[in-house]
Amino acid sequence: QVQLVESGGGLVQAGGSLRLSCAASGRTFSSYAMGWFRQAPGKEREFVAAISWSGGSTYYADSVKGRFTISRDNAKNTVYLQMNSLKPEDTAVYYCAADTRVSAGPGYDYWGQGTQVTVSS
Repeated sequence: QVQLVESGGGLVQAGGSLRLSCAASGRTFSSYAMGWFRQAPGKEREFVAAISWSGGSTYYADSVKGRFTISRDNAKNTVYLQMNSLKPEDTAVYYCAADTRVSAGPGYDYWGQGTQVTVSS
């Protein structure tokens, strides 16, 4: 089992920045690829970014490329999502997820409870 806890969400004005963190506990964190997803009200959960177990490969949704950066610190069992140039359409609950294979799909084995990000115009 892997337990995931997100933090760092909040209210920010358009153009601002936030950094989300996801702390993992349980099995060896460095064995897992990590992903960030988000779900806005009335919409399906969508892929945001993913990172391989080593951190050597990263993947992004087109909507966040150039604005968001995913990274990880295996010594701290934590994955981060740095979000810059935020837009109102980035408003959503953000979830981190863990799986043995990196993917942009929703089939991750483990999920956090989510953290709310609200971007005001």
